[in-house]
Amino acid sequence: MLRTGAVTDGYCAVDVIAEPDRMLVIFRWRRDPNTYAIGVEFPAVPESPWTGLPVASAYEWAADVAGRLAEDLATGLVRRSRRTIRDGYVLLDRHDAPDLCPAGFFIGSVPLDDGMLTLSGDDREEGRPLPRSPSAPVPPLASDAGFWLAEAGMDVTIPRELIVEGRLACWLQAYVDNSRGEPFVGQAATSWADERHTTVRLDLAHVQPGVPSEVREALVRHAVREAAEAGALRVITAIDVPELPGVGFRPANGGGLALRTRDTEPPTIVTQSFSQNSSHPET
Repeated sequence: MLRTGAVTDGYCAVDVIAEPDRMLVIFRWRRDPNTYAIGVEFPAVPESPWTGLPVASAYEWAADVAGRLAEDLATGLVRRSRRTIRDGYVLLDRHDAPDLCPAGFFIGSVPLDDGMLTLSGDDREEGRPLPRSPSAPVPPLASDAGFWLAEAGMDVTIPRELIVEGRLACWLQAYVDNSRGEPFVGQAATSWADERHTTVRLDLAHVQPGVPSEVREALVRHAVREAAEAGALRVITAIDVPELPGVGFRPANGGGLALRTRDTEPPTIVTQSFSQNSSHPET
């Protein structure tokens, strides 16, 4: 579990600690500023913790532990697990964890690159439907990016401007979770607020009329996790949507709201002020 490449890309081992009935695998994930841990129970029978099939050695059992962890990380383990702060790291509990998305909806990245006809690897693993018009390729030009969202009646001006400016951090879309992956019902966009890429600004969080507010909250949560995994230490915003305090945003000196992405930091008022001169007000 500690050697390079033992699990998957983005996983960086920190330590493995033995407890009376289990071990804690402590690791970093992508560029997330948090240190994570997950408990792995020691085997009571010679059985794979991943497949349930017999294993012939401790090494084979450990290899299957790594295989299961790789699969879990690829399908959103860090984002969906319940979290407990312990000894400076975030202990993840995958049991009875809440769904990543509200029932009946799904959230994924807006495809941007020419020829990218699917969502992220997480979505491919779960067999999610293709979130675009079935006969149209994903356009490479910023002026056409997210055209299917515009066709659904959403204003895509902000994320398109961020693409042109080279500041787009992430652009997410929400859609009904069915065989067609339609209709599209919401979007969120964030941008890099500093040259060092330590701060992300939440510029847009929108759902269509009649869509449950839980979908917008999920969009914001996903945007925050995207920022953390990209290495951002904080997320700031000047938009006004009621779900922000529930996600963890707090008033920031200088105006607006802010959230620290490092879970082990105490939830205090963020003292760093930030510019309110963004040309992207909430719509």
